[in-house]
Amino acid sequence: MASVPVYCLCRLPYDVTRFMIECDICQDWFHGSCVGVEEDKAAEIDLYHCPNCQVTHGPSVMRKRRGGNKQADGGAAGVRDPSRPVKTGSPQFVRELRTRTFPNADEVLLKPSGAQLTVEFLEEHSFSVPVMVLRRDGLGMTLPPASFSVSDIEHYIGADKEIDVIDVSRQCDLKMRLGDFVEYYNSPNRDRVLNVISLEFSETRLSNLVETPKIVRKLSWVENLWPEESVFERPNVQKYCLMGVKDSYTDFHIDFGGTSVWYHVLRGEKIFYLISPTPANLALFERWSSSSNQNEMFFGDQVDMCYKCSVKQGNTLFIPTGWIHAVLTPVDCLAFGGNFLHSLNIDMQLRAYEIEKRLSTADLFKFPNFETVCWYVGKHLLDTFRGLRENRRHPASYLVHGAKALNNAFRSWTRKEALAEHEVEIPETINTQTLVKDLAKEIRLVEVNRITRSADFIVMSKRLVTLMKKDGSSNGAGSAGSYKHLAMEGSSLSDFESEDELQIDETPPPRRKPAGSGLPRKLPRAKPCSDPNRIREPGEVDFDIEEDYTTDEEALAAHGVKGGAGGILDLLKASKQVAGLDSALSEEAPASPSTRDAIQGMLSMANPPSSSSSSSSSSPLSISGGTPEKKPVIQRPGKRPIKRPARHLSDEESPDEQETLGTCFKDSDYVYPSLESDEEDHATKAKMKKKKNWDDTPWSPKARVMPTLPKQDRPAREGARVASVETGLAAAAAKLAQQVSLKTLHSNLFVTPLTYSCI
Repeated sequence: MASVPVYCLCRLPYDVTRFMIECDICQDWFHGSCVGVEEDKAAEIDLYHCPNCQVTHGPSVMRKRRGGNKQADGGAAGVRDPSRPVKTGSPQFVRELRTRTFPNADEVLLKPSGAQLTVEFLEEHSFSVPVMVLRRDGLGMTLPPASFSVSDIEHYIGADKEIDVIDVSRQCDLKMRLGDFVEYYNSPNRDRVLNVISLEFSETRLSNLVETPKIVRKLSWVENLWPEESVFERPNVQKYCLMGVKDSYTDFHIDFGGTSVWYHVLRGEKIFYLISPTPANLALFERWSSSSNQNEMFFGDQVDMCYKCSVKQGNTLFIPTGWIHAVLTPVDCLAFGGNFLHSLNIDMQLRAYEIEKRLSTADLFKFPNFETVCWYVGKHLLDTFRGLRENRRHPASYLVHGAKALNNAFRSWTRKEALAEHEVEIPETINTQTLVKDLAKEIRLVEVNRITRSADFIVMSKRLVTLMKKDGSSNGAGSAGSYKHLAMEGSSLSDFESEDELQIDETPPPRRKPAGSGLPRKLPRAKPCSDPNRIREPGEVDFDIEEDYTTDEEALAAHGVKGGAGGILDLLKASKQVAGLDSALSEEAPASPSTRDAIQGMLSMANPPSSSSSSSSSSPLSISGGTPEKKPVIQRPGKRPIKRPARHLSDEESPDEQETLGTCFKDSDYVYPSLESDEEDHATKAKMKKKKNWDDTPWSPKARVMPTLPKQDRPAREGARVASVETGLAAAAAKLAQQVSLKTLHSNLFVTPLTYSCI
């Protein structure tokens, strides 16, 4: 068995936690502490010679600085060459940054109180802009007192804790003992600018003194969804201590995995430069990050808007997913913060993760086990969607959108050509193929339900707008109550700017009616939650889902569309409903006899007797001297109307009846079939007589008019005073009186098809 290799003067095996440097002569490796070389000084060495090689080759060769020691950084003792670009993080860079003017972040910030910052608040605003809370009260956050110092940090964590430190002027990372950094921080004379931004202390005693904000604990995937039995190491990114001296600067970046961030300044101040994660800005950021002269370009100059946000002592800032930001420390500062993944913007988190992969970001600067967390979340979303559906509830739209983005990522990670790279992060407890398939199914069910609800809303909106057009101006304030009643039934005009936005396309693409369309439509629908005491979970909207087992005919009837949908009877009944005419008003101002006769004649044409009654009592209206004879109506509440074959017109009776059909009568808004034109396509009539059944469909001015089914006699409504309808019906009745007497209206009246050319 081969022995373990040893290194350095101490002849010990390699230790990943200790800094080592290679000798350029003997090519052996030495611990920096053993040969007296500090890690932050190693970058200044051009050729290193170990103690043994120094005897024959002399001391190590240091790197030469161009233009002298001070001129490179624009120090007080020298003058910077104006032809050379300013390096990011240099003293000259910080001085220029302090004097620059930026748009104030108040233009985009939300500033709720701590108590107002809830899950519902962020759902409403989509957590798409930064949130500033001026006082910590109400945040549910625990922090040390303002007198807490970096020396106290050392006490609770330990002086020997090795930490990552940023050398600001060179924008590079190095490692130091916490005790050494605290000594540097407390020193009055600092030869360089060092900054600590990645000291995670969840596993230390300091964690007992710090509790993250309540909103973070509610949203965090790791806090809520990481299983205790997981074989993967739990990501610890929730609690960071940030210790920065004056003039510390962190260049523009997106936090790993697209995580959102919370910062609370305990002492001092931080200045954030914020850039929105628009597609254009993200593309510019990716190009800037991969450029060779990145440290010579200020990224804020490349975008349309870079906001400046000062976070003072006692303030708490929440930066949402994907926001590009840089940070300047104008005075010595001690702050606490943390990162968290959540469900409010899953798509952006995945985009940030893909950017990291394309930029080949080192694992040290990536979210630990990011894909593993996503798999656990996918399983949780599947269970959530199933539970909501079984309890007749509905997920929020942002959750559906996020689930789709996550499922697409799962498909990408499990493709045959990519599986080898990603399978190491897949939990053994998750069947990836089943999860992807089942989650896609639940997403489809939710989207079908949403389409169904949208269709219902459009139908109701169309009905309400039509009624408002016909009756709003003539009925005045008396109809306000009826409008409000209709709006509560399922339509809200407050969501639209004008009536024009509610117009329905009368020429939808033709669709084939599937066989068995009369069967119940077993699609889930959502309705407003009726239980005021129900506790709403994050990602759930205030809707209950009700299973809809109604037929298409019953669905139309439920929205007030009965018989010949959109016909004369429906218009009159809707007009009465909107106008708010009651029986008392009808008695005070009854319609004239001629108007009643005209209306009754048109009603008999538009609504033949219903087939729900028995054959012996289902005779149609008969007109004798202009007075209709009413027959009893037998109704079957809650039942689907029974369809019967239509009676064909005989050759003898067809000409007489067809001669009574006239051209179209038009008023300002509608076109009605009238009773005097004989300009018909007889070939079309003959073809339509051969059909035994037809469907009742909503009336459209561009559609082909079809004969309606026989219907029950229905009493005429008296007292209707809708000017446009009365005028049309009275004119049609007057023309009818001039025609030859009707001979065959003892049994049924049928409307012969009128063909309208669709242009």
